[in-house]
Amino acid sequence: MKRRNFVQSSVLAGTSLLTTGVLKAGTFTGAHPAKDDKKPFHLNYGIHDGMFKNHAGDDFIAQIKFAYDNGFRAIEDNGMAGRPVEQQIKIGDTLAKLGMAMGVFVQPGLSNDGNMLASGKAEYVDKFIASCKQAIEVAKRINSKLVTVVPGDFVRHLPIGIQTGNVIEAMKKGTAIVEPHGLVIVMEPLSDNPDLFLRTPDQAYAICKAVGSPSCKILYDMYHVQRNQGNIIPTLDMVYDEIGYYQVGDNPGRNEPGTGEMNYKNIFKHIYNKGYRGVIGMEHGNAGKGKEGEMALIKAYREADSFM
Repeated sequence: MKRRNFVQSSVLAGTSLLTTGVLKAGTFTGAHPAKDDKKPFHLNYGIHDGMFKNHAGDDFIAQIKFAYDNGFRAIEDNGMAGRPVEQQIKIGDTLAKLGMAMGVFVQPGLSNDGNMLASGKAEYVDKFIASCKQAIEVAKRINSKLVTVVPGDFVRHLPIGIQTGNVIEAMKKGTAIVEPHGLVIVMEPLSDNPDLFLRTPDQAYAICKAVGSPSCKILYDMYHVQRNQGNIIPTLDMVYDEIGYYQVGDNPGRNEPGTGEMNYKNIFKHIYNKGYRGVIGMEHGNAGKGKEGEMALIKAYREADSFM
């Protein structure tokens, strides 16, 4: 993955965040949606930095306010841990004032191909433990309960069972640190290259069951699941009790719903009917350019969210 440039329940991410926020954000020029198109969505989609920069400018806080004005009630930010502390605090304060939720951020200092938890080597486990401690402090500043981790690459000279055991032991150590703080580590199966250890939700499910902690869950990124195996809804049902978070991206292209082959209206309806009310991260690009592309993205979510 080399963390993307794009950029279970409600207990994990908050249940009240689909209601109207407590503070009205500013109005931006260039966007004139109908009144009904400003209401909150049925599900809580979380925007990424840069997604609305043509309307709101480069400042992420201004983009957050623009998103609020157009019905979004959450963000996610893979690179949050790398932002200056002062900026993290400002973002956290903005979210609190608007009544918006923070989705996932990536654990500090961990790259996907440099983590190597499957190897069992002490250097990687120690780095992971240090990252867990840092993540607690970041989460406090932004009022987040969810942090993403990717176990890293497959180790070719070790049997898969040994690698799985190594990841389980590392996750047990990590969750022992974050669980008292209410922080949940969500492991993400990926499709970016065949060298990655964690590739399917059922594989992550087995690890979560073995770890046995409420702070070890699955990040169900539907873009990656579609690329690796498809069968989105039945697979989701099989691992549902260990899913802590969802991410969106249509395939091919990894853009907004409706730009590829996936039927997100049906998927969103299924997730909603199962009772999930947490954040769903919009981890994808914009298919169109400029302000027109941004408005098309909003329209795409309105269409996919119109399952009621």
